[in-house]
Amino acid sequence: MDIAKIIAAELNIKVSQVETVIKLIDEGNTIPFIARYRKEMHGGLNDEILRDLDERLTYLRNLQERKESVLSSIEEQGKLTEELKKAIEDALTLVAVEDLYRPYKQKRRTRATIAKEKGLEGLAVWLRLQNSAHSPEEEAKKYLNEEKGVATTEEALDGAKDIIAEEISDDAGIRKHIRELTRREGKIVSEAKDKEAESVYEMYYDFSDSIGKMTGYRTLAINRGEKEKILNVKITAPEEEIVNYIESKVIIRPDDGAAAYLKEACEDSYKRLIKESIERDIRSELTEEAEDGAIEVFGKNLTQLLMQPPIAGYVVLGWDPAFRTGCKLAVVDETGKVLDTKVIYPTAPQNKVKEAKRDVEELIKKYNIRLISVGNGTASRESEQIITEMIREIKEPVQYVITNEAGASVYSASKLATEEFPNFDVGQRSAASIARRVQDPLAELVKIDPKSIGVGQYQHDMNQKKLGEALGAVVEDCVNRVGVDLNTASASLLEYVSGINKTLAKNIVSYREENGSFKSRKELLKVPKLGPKAFEQCAGFMRILNAKNPLDGTSVHPESYEAAEKLIDKLGYSVKDLYGGLPGISKNVKDTGSLAKELSVGEMTLKDILKELEKPGRDPREDMPKPILRSDVLAMEDLKEGMILKGTVRNVIDFGAFVDIGVHQDGLVHISQMADRYIKHPLEVVSVGDIVEVKVLGVDPVKKRISLTMKGI
Repeated sequence: MDIAKIIAAELNIKVSQVETVIKLIDEGNTIPFIARYRKEMHGGLNDEILRDLDERLTYLRNLQERKESVLSSIEEQGKLTEELKKAIEDALTLVAVEDLYRPYKQKRRTRATIAKEKGLEGLAVWLRLQNSAHSPEEEAKKYLNEEKGVATTEEALDGAKDIIAEEISDDAGIRKHIRELTRREGKIVSEAKDKEAESVYEMYYDFSDSIGKMTGYRTLAINRGEKEKILNVKITAPEEEIVNYIESKVIIRPDDGAAAYLKEACEDSYKRLIKESIERDIRSELTEEAEDGAIEVFGKNLTQLLMQPPIAGYVVLGWDPAFRTGCKLAVVDETGKVLDTKVIYPTAPQNKVKEAKRDVEELIKKYNIRLISVGNGTASRESEQIITEMIREIKEPVQYVITNEAGASVYSASKLATEEFPNFDVGQRSAASIARRVQDPLAELVKIDPKSIGVGQYQHDMNQKKLGEALGAVVEDCVNRVGVDLNTASASLLEYVSGINKTLAKNIVSYREENGSFKSRKELLKVPKLGPKAFEQCAGFMRILNAKNPLDGTSVHPESYEAAEKLIDKLGYSVKDLYGGLPGISKNVKDTGSLAKELSVGEMTLKDILKELEKPGRDPREDMPKPILRSDVLAMEDLKEGMILKGTVRNVIDFGAFVDIGVHQDGLVHISQMADRYIKHPLEVVSVGDIVEVKVLGVDPVKKRISLTMKGI
């Protein structure tokens, strides 16, 4: 199996590119490092393609390993033919390999093995040959043996049929055809165990859809309904067509006396041995496809959330809303340091609104607060109402922003939060996190398991290991795209930097605490256990602001410093000029190809250096939509059909997007209401964090549902 050739065909790239990336991965290079600093070697493949390549490489290598194990096992049994060996070597999926291995697997004691023990294998062979002049009943008499439990010809023929049925079920070609036929023409059917019971699965109480048309979110929904014992789910297959197909493969002489027995064996093989197994396989495939789709959507949503632009330069009041236990407040300065905390009780059952407003106003005046970050959880709507009333009553120019607080409670109860805020309770930690989330979403959200951030669908129902790895890769890509400030980054942020693990991240922070701020990137080599390879991988993603060498504050890798310095000198500048950036420098270079050769760097690398010199340490999040800062709020009752509003996309799922329009309850824009053209997925139109204009289609205050459209605005 030529792995590089297979991956190249799947990703529509050159075999040489795949071979280069495989070599780089095997040498211990990370995907972010390969994507940014080895462009010449692989031809500028982006990180998304590189992630797909890495994933397929892992799968195909595991497949290759399984093939070798299967071949070895069959060879040990002395049953490996050249034809079988080639079929296994050419197989492209684990399912295909397992189908081919099935006849040679050690089986538990089956009806067929019992029949073989009774000496009936010869009779089974005789029946399959279908070329005798006498009847099967006459042939069966030869196999009667009361000691072995074969007292009648009927028992002998039943045993022979069991052997034939198992042989049919072990035939890889037959299984493959039945699987394809079932996928093409079968249906998924779900029904309620109790049709009178109310549940969120009511649309699946009497549901049927062809397997080929099943959407991912429906697959995951019925899986969950089945798991919660609310739904019965099954696959209906074209049984008559399948049995006819098996008979066509087994019965070569329909006029032979053996044909009737073979016909029975074919039907028994499908209904008893193949049907359930194939249905399990298909359910498993559908679930895997649905999970992969959901993970992809989750990853794109998470990227948008992590890449939201920071709201810098504000003293922020974090507000963690609650009822009985009170709203927890935390004042955080521009650097993220907590200045003060407080608990107020403006919501039920205490309803101390007047006292709460007074306390908040005092904090606003004392710390010059200009922004309130309100968590969007329980009592958020009531808190928002109080905040807007207060903003109207006071003179200070304060705004507020609704912040996604998903995972804040997970963080506040974590070991990390305890270490960061040993003297705070979970509410105070949560309020501090909600404040910091608007100051630097990426730096704060990396402290939380990405699975807990809640921008996916059915995330608890899928393979947690696969989900964790995929989302971890998303966070890694985001962190490295932005880069980190080496002198302020937390260990949680540093561990996502290319080449840095948990141990090295803690060692960097410990070194910084003991020795003060890093003065240069080279100083990283003094950190315990951080060797040359880790330095090579991480250095370009670490930033040191106002360093002695200004290149240490850019994304230029230390391996390219010499070329960058020569370039700056050649263009008539000095390295010191870099502190303010060199806007327009690219216009001074007419022939990047010739200049790259002169400086002994690749042309892609040269273009990256030029781009970085123009605006050193540029934050790519600047291009993302800014959060909506509000100073007033609408109630759900204020919404009227046809009203046009601006909102923030909070979550994107397979069938639409949820948009925050400032009434606490997010509205749904169904996929059919997103564009005037046909779209396959909402991500073609919107992403998490996007600011969109929507029109109100309908409001259901009882069910707390708001229907929105993006069409015709």
